Amino acid sequence: MAKVREIRNKRAYFDYHVLEKVEAGIVLRGTEVKSIREGNVSLQECYARIDGGEVFLVGCHIPEYRPGGWTNHDPLRKRKLLLHQREIRKLEIRVEEKGLTLVPLRIFFNQRGFAKLELGVCKGKKRYDKRETLKAREAERDIRRQMGRG
Repeated sequence: MAKVREIRNKRAYFDYHVLEKVEAGIVLRGTEVKSIREGNVSLQECYARIDGGEVFLVGCHIPEYRPGGWTNHDPLRKRKLLLHQREIRKLEIRVEEKGLTLVPLRIFFNQRGFAKLELGVCKGKKRYDKRETLKAREAERDIRRQMGRG
């Protein structure tokens, strides 16, 4: 079983302008940690919500751990994120004032083995912004291809 370093939300960088990044701990059950270590997690349709001074990860799909048996978890449950109160207040102000969104960018394990979530304070891209991103990516790919032939 290969251990995964991190899981990235590639779609977030395509759909949103990331203005700020915050690192948060995640409250997980044992079978969720094992499932994440195997690389079984989907960040595509999830987001973070601030409720009552606490931050929760909503819509994150962590599939059940096969050998888990009766101790398995609910794959789509809300998961609490661990942040300092001043960080939560700062995020709450930014999200309410400017209409920004909290989007998970990646899940990783730090040096001590704890699961962490990188949360982005993001603003949604318009359709023309997405087209510009695609054009820039294509141009970069063409440049690399030409450099390789040279």
